Amino acid sequence: MNRLLTLTAVSLYAFLHLPLLVLCAFSLNRSRFTVWEGFSLDWYRAALGDGQLMEAALNSVVVAVGATLISTAIGTLCAYGLWKRESRAFTLPLSLTLATPEIVTGVSLLAFFQWAFRYLHMQLGMHTVVLAHVSFSIAFVVMVVLARLRTFDRSLEEAALDLGATEWQAFGRVTLPNLMPGVIAAALLAFTISFDDYVITSMVAGVDSETLPMALYAMARRGANPAVNAVSTVMVVGLGALILVSERLRKR
Repeated sequence: MNRLLTLTAVSLYAFLHLPLLVLCAFSLNRSRFTVWEGFSLDWYRAALGDGQLMEAALNSVVVAVGATLISTAIGTLCAYGLWKRESRAFTLPLSLTLATPEIVTGVSLLAFFQWAFRYLHMQLGMHTVVLAHVSFSIAFVVMVVLARLRTFDRSLEEAALDLGATEWQAFGRVTLPNLMPGVIAAALLAFTISFDDYVITSMVAGVDSETLPMALYAMARRGANPAVNAVSTVMVVGLGALILVSERLRKR
């Protein structure tokens, strides 16, 4: 039984990560195709020299940072409110948000923006992408911060209130410092999800708000371009590192 479980686990990890290892390997290949011709960093230099890719990468960073800051602030306060009220009626719909297919979320947001902008006389752009990313990132922030709050001793906050602190002072000086590892973990997770999103972004982006996943998808459809492998490798390594840091902070 132990050998079977070990073999199953190894097979699962190989199925998940072997394609990523192949991607990383061929990002260092001199050839444009899947035939190894020698080690080279030419495709990383080509990606850095591609103006469209660099602009898309900058858009992704701007969107991810903006969505992370907004969703972390709102999500932390929302989690704190749910924890204080012990409200299951509002916690359960968050799980539904996490399970909703991205295509459904994207279509619904597009329909909402089209309806709202009919009266506001606005168009799709970076602002709609940031708002869309905030809408699905908040649920992840709330879940992570709530998990941290469930380990928090309520008596610490009650003691601060008994000593004369206001509710905001107790939150800012007692509760929030204890929550900080969870808040940072939630922020890193929100940044990763936002930076990596394609489906919802493609629905609500304007003509001047192409993000890096959208640019990579467009390049991949036009044919083999090893620069895509190089950029994808950087994304896998960078976002993977953020996820590992987030997980370590969440467990502190």
